[in-house]
Amino acid sequence: MDLTGRRAAVRTLIEAHRKAPFPSRWRGADVGGIDMVMLDAHSAGCVAVWLEQQGLLDDRRWGVLAECEQRLIRVIPELDTYGREYYQRILDMTVLALDANRR
Repeated sequence: MDLTGRRAAVRTLIEAHRKAPFPSRWRGADVGGIDMVMLDAHSAGCVAVWLEQQGLLDDRRWGVLAECEQRLIRVIPELDTYGREYYQRILDMTVLALDANRR
C-alpha cells in the first residue's frame, strides 16, 4: 500500500476511533502494568500527528508509537470483546503509520 492509501486508511480508522466510546471497564485500569487510557492517548496522538505531517513522524514520536505498538500487542489478548475491538483499531492505525516509515 502506498502512502496515500495508508493515509486514507488511517483517516478512516481514526474517525471511527474518535466516534467510539472509550471502554469504561478499562478507564483508570492497568493491564500488565500498562495504563490503558495513556496507551490510547499516546497512540492516537502520535497517529494524528502522522496524519497532520503528511505521513512523517519525528524520531521521538516514532519511538513512542513503536513502543505503543508492542504494548498493544501485549494487552489486546487480555481485554474483553469491546476492549479488543477498540484497541485493535488503535493497533491497526499504529501499524499503518509505522510501516510507512519502518526504521
